[in-house]
Amino acid sequence: MEEIFGITMGDPAGIGPEIIVKALNNNDLEKLKMVIFGSYNVIEYYIKICKINKKINIVKDLNELKDGTINVYPINNLSLYDFKIGEISSICGKAAFEYIYAAVQFALEKKLSAIITAPINKASLNKAGYRFNGHTELIAELTKAQKYSMVLTNGRLNVIHVTTHVALKNVCSNIKKDKILETILLAREAGILLGNTTPKIGVAALNPHGGESGLFGEEEINEIIPAILEANKKGINALGPIPADVIFLKAMKGEFDVVVAMYHDQGHIPIKLFGLETGVNFTVGLPIIRTSVDHGTAFDIAGKGIANEKSMIEAIKLAAKIVKNINEK
Repeated sequence: MEEIFGITMGDPAGIGPEIIVKALNNNDLEKLKMVIFGSYNVIEYYIKICKINKKINIVKDLNELKDGTINVYPINNLSLYDFKIGEISSICGKAAFEYIYAAVQFALEKKLSAIITAPINKASLNKAGYRFNGHTELIAELTKAQKYSMVLTNGRLNVIHVTTHVALKNVCSNIKKDKILETILLAREAGILLGNTTPKIGVAALNPHGGESGLFGEEEINEIIPAILEANKKGINALGPIPADVIFLKAMKGEFDVVVAMYHDQGHIPIKLFGLETGVNFTVGLPIIRTSVDHGTAFDIAGKGIANEKSMIEAIKLAAKIVKNINEK
């Protein structure tokens, strides 16, 4: 089967449409067959303001894709008169959901090899009546995935999180052995998808200095170490807990293939510090391949033609790499 990659347009009021058309104009990606799930009116607008020398090919069937064009499978075909660029709206939230829903269904039917998602706005999504903490949770619901996680990568670091969209004051109560073990198992899956047959997993500590034998917290003793030992029994090469102020440097030097971070900012800060523009994420534990840019809708610069498409380019390349790795198994 020929590999086809679906790209969801994201929130129409954000920078998603712009970074997509810029990315699809990149010569490094011209050999891939790609189709946008979104509004061709919005895509056409950004083709013009970004001065992209490609025509839109509107498709009703994935057999109608044409090389050298920007293929669009129209879903909820909004026009620029239906919403305001850079503003939260239920109209855009509904459209963003419908783009994702359509692409996921095609992927579940094996008609798409992978999907790449442009950013959505959680406020717009919730305003439209879709109550999800984020993109990952939404796709997990659509695919009926039970154990899943987002993995951040920038080519130098690969990071997975035990907790993500949880208030910092609630993180400690969510650091439990079973959840950590589940994340380590997903980290191994992530490492394999990235091309490492026996990935080495580094597990970060939660507390300063790894808890200092209980002086600065007992999560390492009671939850993290038991999870690592259980993972080792399952044949997983997991080490830790390693203080967060050194583990990411060790990973960048090649000591670990994937790092297990305990909470959102612990993992996100080093990824963005050492490669914001090339940072992307993908989701493990899904029955489909999904990659995404590692940034938001950037309403403040939307519509100005100045958004950077590098993360979208890397997200597409990562999807192609993962599909290739799976096919070569």
